[in-house]
Amino acid sequence: MTRPEDTKVPVLQMFGYGMQHILSMFGGVIAVPIIVGGAAGLSAGDQALLISCALFVSGLATVLQTIGVPFFGSQLPLVQGISFASVSTVLTIVAGAENGEIGLRTVLGAVIVAALIGLVIAPFFSKVVRFFPPIVTGSIITVIGLSLMPVAARWITGQEMVGGQPNPDYLDVGNIGLAMFTLLAVLILTKIPRVSRLSILLGLVVGTVVALLFGKADVDGVGDAAIVAAPTPFAFGAPIFAVGAILSMTIVILVIMVETTADILAVGEVVGTKVDTKRVGDGLRADMISSAVAPIFNTFPATAFAQNVGLVAMTGIKSRFVVAVGGGVLALLGLSPLLASIVGVIPLPVLGGAGIALFGTVAASGIRTLGKVNYDNNNNLVIVAVTLAFGLIPVVASDFWDEFPEWFVTIFHSGISAASIVAVVLNVFFNIVRPGTPPDPSIVAAGPAVMVREDEAEVLGDGGHYEGGEPKTGRTNGNPADVTGDE
Repeated sequence: MTRPEDTKVPVLQMFGYGMQHILSMFGGVIAVPIIVGGAAGLSAGDQALLISCALFVSGLATVLQTIGVPFFGSQLPLVQGISFASVSTVLTIVAGAENGEIGLRTVLGAVIVAALIGLVIAPFFSKVVRFFPPIVTGSIITVIGLSLMPVAARWITGQEMVGGQPNPDYLDVGNIGLAMFTLLAVLILTKIPRVSRLSILLGLVVGTVVALLFGKADVDGVGDAAIVAAPTPFAFGAPIFAVGAILSMTIVILVIMVETTADILAVGEVVGTKVDTKRVGDGLRADMISSAVAPIFNTFPATAFAQNVGLVAMTGIKSRFVVAVGGGVLALLGLSPLLASIVGVIPLPVLGGAGIALFGTVAASGIRTLGKVNYDNNNNLVIVAVTLAFGLIPVVASDFWDEFPEWFVTIFHSGISAASIVAVVLNVFFNIVRPGTPPDPSIVAAGPAVMVREDEAEVLGDGGHYEGGEPKTGRTNGNPADVTGDE
């Protein structure tokens, strides 16, 4: 039986769907090099180099993750991009160096070593997959969606301060109106059967055209960009290996591995496919090898982008080959500053308007997974409640953990990693470790995205269908070994 992610799509459609994935995450990819380049005091040309390198590595990492080779790649429709989780640590390392260039070289050296450490421990790290039953995955997916909403909001409103000065466009009514118009266009296009699966792409095009008409899009830099410019390896010099920077970056890599695990499980739920320990391990190894190679091309750790999970859920296009084509386009954008600048014309408010639908869809997918869980005569409601709370603390109070040790802040400042840790620990405490009773190995032995009864067919991770396509109406108490209901 063909896996949903192995579905083939006509070439022209594949390109269109792939472009949707690229456009929906483009702003997130270029944000990291822009922030780091500014903090390091790089020239405009060097910042453009950082952006091109980020696009190039993200594209290659996406192809590896989706197509896969032995031991590398989850073969799921996951877009890879430069991780925002590393920004805080990167800025700290840069600030502590003699100058921006030395700081950048120290960062790149730390990323290489930390990613290689992550590559070594990936097979062991993937074993935690058995601790991710639906109550855990559902809670984490919901947190992923909700924690992304501030990203969409910031794209729309802009930052209050830019370069230490008040931003005159902050909370601009015109930008908010542009975002709402884009969202409306996406919703209307979603209603039209023949174009619904391209609603995000077409919505972004419509929103950008309107932005151009009202002077809300900037095209000044497009004509000055070079047509082709290959990334230069180690353009800023040889990497510097500093123990302190390496230790800090290793903690970041562990956080990225937690987030990647959650994203792999999330997209497995959305696609409705089997995600086992091996697949998670292959995905983590692809993540780590991409992150280890990234510094060679002057960029930072690459990881799965959660926002694209929402696009898979919203469009229903589950083919990994679509995302692979998108990855190829992303790599080409990294080789062509001209093409990258054209895509960069899309205003952030337009991306934010589409992001409201995309990120909300991720949260809704998590709620759907939580709908399979039985909340009667157990503590599952407490698990969900506390997990959501810890996952959203960094969203509603970004400085909540600031007075704690740096390693603790790095972990819990990410809502996704905080939610993952809390959900797993609470599920083990309430559902696996029972007073006077040793832990039942059968409860933690099965994979999280596939619930199995030995005498029945596999139940896919979306909780709604057997592998053979028959409906499933029963619920689970949150443990993959317990499946009840009418067959």
